[in-house]
Amino acid sequence: MSADDRTTPPADATRPSGAAAPARPPRQGGGPGPHGGMGVPGEKASDFTGSFRQFVRRLRPERPLILTIFALAVVSVAGAVAGPKLLGNATNVIFEGIIGSQLPAGATQEQAVQGLEQAGEDELAAMVGAMDVVPGQGIDFSALATILLAVVVVYLGAFVFGWLQGRLTAIVVQRTARTLRADAETKINRLPLSYFDRNQRGEILSRVTNDIDNVSQTMQQTLSQLVTAVLTVVGVLAMMFYISPLLAVIALVTIPLSVLVTAVIAKRSKPQFIEQWAATGRLNAHVEEMYTGHTLVKVYGHQQSALDDFDRENAALYDASFRAQAISGTIQPAMGFIANLNYVIVAVVGGLRVASGAISLGEVQAFIQYSRQFTQPITQIASMMNLLQSGVASAERVFGLLDAEEQSPDPAGGVSVQPVRGRVEFDDVSFSYRDDVPLIEHLDLVVEPGQTVAIVGPTGAGKTTLVNLIMRFYEVDGGRILLDGVDTRQMTRDELRGDIGMVLQDTWLFGGTIEENLRYGVRDGVDVDEEAFLESTRATHVDSFVRTLPDGYDTRLDDDGGAVSAGEKQLLTIARAFLADPSILILDEATSSVDTRTEVLVQQAMNALRSGRTAFVIAHRLSTIRDADVILVMEQGSIVEQGSHDELLAAEGAYARLYASQFAAPVSDGEGGEVEVPEADLASAPASAAAVDGTAPHGDDTRERE
Repeated sequence: MSADDRTTPPADATRPSGAAAPARPPRQGGGPGPHGGMGVPGEKASDFTGSFRQFVRRLRPERPLILTIFALAVVSVAGAVAGPKLLGNATNVIFEGIIGSQLPAGATQEQAVQGLEQAGEDELAAMVGAMDVVPGQGIDFSALATILLAVVVVYLGAFVFGWLQGRLTAIVVQRTARTLRADAETKINRLPLSYFDRNQRGEILSRVTNDIDNVSQTMQQTLSQLVTAVLTVVGVLAMMFYISPLLAVIALVTIPLSVLVTAVIAKRSKPQFIEQWAATGRLNAHVEEMYTGHTLVKVYGHQQSALDDFDRENAALYDASFRAQAISGTIQPAMGFIANLNYVIVAVVGGLRVASGAISLGEVQAFIQYSRQFTQPITQIASMMNLLQSGVASAERVFGLLDAEEQSPDPAGGVSVQPVRGRVEFDDVSFSYRDDVPLIEHLDLVVEPGQTVAIVGPTGAGKTTLVNLIMRFYEVDGGRILLDGVDTRQMTRDELRGDIGMVLQDTWLFGGTIEENLRYGVRDGVDVDEEAFLESTRATHVDSFVRTLPDGYDTRLDDDGGAVSAGEKQLLTIARAFLADPSILILDEATSSVDTRTEVLVQQAMNALRSGRTAFVIAHRLSTIRDADVILVMEQGSIVEQGSHDELLAAEGAYARLYASQFAAPVSDGEGGEVEVPEADLASAPASAAAVDGTAPHGDDTRERE
């Protein structure tokens, strides 16, 4: 597609390649055509709550599994919570056995307590009175073994249920991530070209790859842990109040402080995570742009400039990431300090309570374990705010893509035009990329089946826009475009485009074999046998050079077709369109990037391709369209002239001026002066591209193959 046949956006809507994207609202409308426009729209204001709710709605299809995960978490946490209490009972058995062995055998517990009181050991007497001891009897190893076996069973069960919980969590996370990727891919196919005009490809790719991966990692690390942490807090808190309400109240004093610290740190880290992922998108966009255009960067000596831009974007990402991680990273140390403070208070008060006989030593031990278990999930929840801030920031960027305005939907039960004859009519068509910059206004045009229509004109005249409207890459603002008498808006886009072949200036090839690339344009369900395949490749001069390759049609190409030359790539795209057998053909400046020798072959291939088909040819080299049935001359979105080559030259209007600008260049008279080529000689110039191009031949473009 011709990159210079587009309206020029305002100066403040563009920026040099690789420059940092300023913070600004996105352009409205967008001027460039489908392959232009490098401006990056500014990030929308962060809405943590809204994005989080939207993310939760995404989990609705996994509700049965999530409920199962919750049930498993309840059982697992119940086992983990019961463990310290059982271990406390084991401690009591040991401690009571030790104390009992030191008391006189044969006495009752009440007698032992009275003896201690008479000896002035009031605190010890109170402690023994609170125990279940048998004077003179040591440790009951049978009871101890039973308790320890119960602890093993409980912890083993907690492990098994926790493992199942983790497995199901992985299933939920990966299904959700898979759905997000599928939705993003589907969404990209439904977005209008104007969206891609306003956004860098690297920025879009970053949302589909990096941001979705970050959301997946956040879910994996928080979904299961968050449920477990909350349940652990509830269970442990219940056990703490069961053991000692006083100690539980003391332990709870630290919670408001924990919440306050977490809220303050999270509030400061949230904008840094948003900037971190925005900077990631900008850096990826720059890297993708510099990689795809590395040849141009070297040609113009901008390696240092590209490195400087990279360093600036990389430094911005480093700064944002460092600030986000440094700020959020203070949560866990702060929560650890608060937990240690809570531990000291509980240990001191608990020791005093044991000495007074209010509670047993095993209960204090269990309570200290519970206090640790209580602060640990709170610390985990606080630390997960780090991940949640990052994950929700990425989710917001993904939802920004998924919520972008889509192209208008296809009509239900669209009209089918079969067979397509190829009559195209523009009926009072008006279109503009921006409301305040009109481009095409009240255009009327009729192209009969089998005609070749050439479209010429200066840069920005609307040539490529015209064919984009035929393909419904953009929708007309007024009027209608008819295909065989049917409004194209009444047809589905697949139905419309299935009968149109397009050969662009940009020779897009995909990773795969040459044959796979050639068959790419064949519609699903259509079988092209080997004979028809070879017929198309011979007619387009592809077969002759492919057979010189070591692997022939099985030669593998990378995404930029590096195994073949520029001219050969162009022939491949023409053969691809030939094999698709379209009823309407669009050739958008398909010979501008090849040498004059290859152009002859390309021109012959295009002539074979155009035979019997309605063809629209956009060309800047007027020598390539002299045999067109109708030549349309466009200026500022309007057709100012139309007719055959000879008729338009005779009219001495806009076409004649364009023609003269290409072929009336002064030539040397051999003595340092210049002479003008006579107009008569111009009119009789040969049709061969090599003879009339006005430039010296560049030689064979076929590169040496290794």
